[in-house]
Amino acid sequence: MVRTQLATANMLGEGIVWCPRRQALYWTDIPAATLWRHDPATQRTDAWPMPERLACIALCADPDWLLLGLASRLAFLHLPDGALEPIAEVEPDLPTRLNDAACDRQGRFVFGTLDESDPQRPIGSFYRLDADLSLHRLDLERIAISNSLAFSPSGDTLYYCDTPTGRIRCCEYGADGRVGAPRDFADLGDVDGGPDGSAIDAEGGLWNAQWGLGRVTRYRPDGRVDRHIELPARQPTRPAFGGPELGTMYVTSAREGLHLIDGCSDAADGHLFAVDTGVRGLPEPVFAGVPRTRNAP
Repeated sequence: MVRTQLATANMLGEGIVWCPRRQALYWTDIPAATLWRHDPATQRTDAWPMPERLACIALCADPDWLLLGLASRLAFLHLPDGALEPIAEVEPDLPTRLNDAACDRQGRFVFGTLDESDPQRPIGSFYRLDADLSLHRLDLERIAISNSLAFSPSGDTLYYCDTPTGRIRCCEYGADGRVGAPRDFADLGDVDGGPDGSAIDAEGGLWNAQWGLGRVTRYRPDGRVDRHIELPARQPTRPAFGGPELGTMYVTSAREGLHLIDGCSDAADGHLFAVDTGVRGLPEPVFAGVPRTRNAP
C-alpha cells in the first residue's frame, strides 16, 4: 500500500501539488531553496535552485508558469528560463516566513505564515492573493505555524490549523473569499506531534500528514477519524493526489531535526512516498491570475 516513490532525502519536503498537464508532481525542499518536479511514469526528476527558501507552490493556467510562495514574498516563476516575476512582499516587518498554501475553487491563492524566531508565538496570519494580484489578510486568528490549508469539494469550507495547538479548524468560505466563524474540526489530543499539510479527496475526506507521528490520517467530513496510514518516515509533511486518475496519494516528508534525537532518524526520512488509498482525489485548482508581463502590450 505504501512505497517509496523517490529517495529524495529532503531536509524539509513540502508544498506538493500534482500537475495534470505535465503528469508530474511539484514540491519544495524548503531549507535547500529548491523546487522539485517528478514524473512518476517516466521517473524523470528535475530541480530548480531558488534565490531564497521556497515554502509553497500553485499551478497557473499556463503550464510554463508557477506561482511561488517564497520565504519573504510571492512571485511567478517562468519554468523554461527560471526567471522570476515579483508580486508582493509578505509581512516585511515581522520575523515570519510563508508556509502552507492552497488555491480555492475560484483560483485564488490562500496561504499562511509562521514565526521563525519562536515557533510557539502566534504572530502569523492567513492571506488571500486574488487574480488581480491584490493581497488580503483573512479575518482569522493569529497563528504560530500555518498548516493544513485545504478546501471542501464545493469550496465553501476552508480547513486550516496552527500546528502547535494540535487542532485542525474549519470555517465557512464565501465565493467572495470572506471567512465565517472558525470551529474545531479535529483534535489530535495530547500526542508528541501535530497536524501538518492536508489534501481533500473526492468524497470530502480530509487527509492530514501528522508530523512526529509517522502517519497520514483521513477524517470524514464530520471530523471523525476514518483511518490512519503509517509511513516509514516520522515526519510526513503534506499529501497530494496524483496520477492519471488521481488515484494515488503522494506524501512528502522531512529529515529536519531528527539527527538531534537518538534513534529517530531513519533511511526513509525525507523521501517522497506513494500510497494506494482506494479513493480518488480532486483536480488541483490553478491560480486565476497571470504574470504582469503576459499582459504587457
